[in-house]
Amino acid sequence: MNIKALEKLKYPIGQFVCPNPITDAQISEWIRILEEFPIKFEALVKHLTKSQLDTPYRPEGWTIRQTVHHVSDSHHHSYTRFKWALTENKPLIKAYNEAEWAELFDSKTAPIQMSIEHLKAIHYKLVYVLKGLSNDDLRKSFIHPETNTEVFLDYNIGNYAWHSNHHYAHIKNVLKTKGWL
Repeated sequence: MNIKALEKLKYPIGQFVCPNPITDAQISEWIRILEEFPIKFEALVKHLTKSQLDTPYRPEGWTIRQTVHHVSDSHHHSYTRFKWALTENKPLIKAYNEAEWAELFDSKTAPIQMSIEHLKAIHYKLVYVLKGLSNDDLRKSFIHPETNTEVFLDYNIGNYAWHSNHHYAHIKNVLKTKGWL
C-alpha cells in the first residue's frame, strides 16, 4: 500500500484544522456533533458480528472493537480535562498511552455495548457542561505534558468533535469496503 493511500485510511476526514478565530457558531456546531455522536456511533456498530468487530479498519490498525473502546476511553479523558481546566489554573494533565490501552484485554475482547453506554453517559455530561460555558470559560486551558502546549477549551471542543467524526469515518469506511453497510 502506498503512503498516500495509507494516510487516507489513517485520516479519512483529514487532520483537525482549527479555524481562527473560533466563532460562537462554530462552537455550537461542534457541541451539536458531540451531542449527536453517541447515538449515531451506536447505530453504526450495534449490529456487527464478533468477526466484524474484530476486523481492523486499516492494515496494522485497531479493530473496530478496539476503536469503539478507544473512543470511550479518550472521551472520558477529555471530559476530565475539561473539568480540570475549569477548576484549576492551567493544570498539567495526565497523558495516557492510548496504543497500550488499546492492547489491554478489555479493549480487545469486551462487548462494545459497555463502551457505547459509557460514551452516551460521558457525552451527556460533557455536552451539559459545554452548553453552560461562558466565553471566559472557553479561554481556560490545560497543559498537555507530551507536547508541553497549552490547550484552550474552545480548541478542545473542536478537536473532540473532529475525533468523533474521525473514528466514525474509520469504521464506516471499513464497513463500506467490506460491503457490510
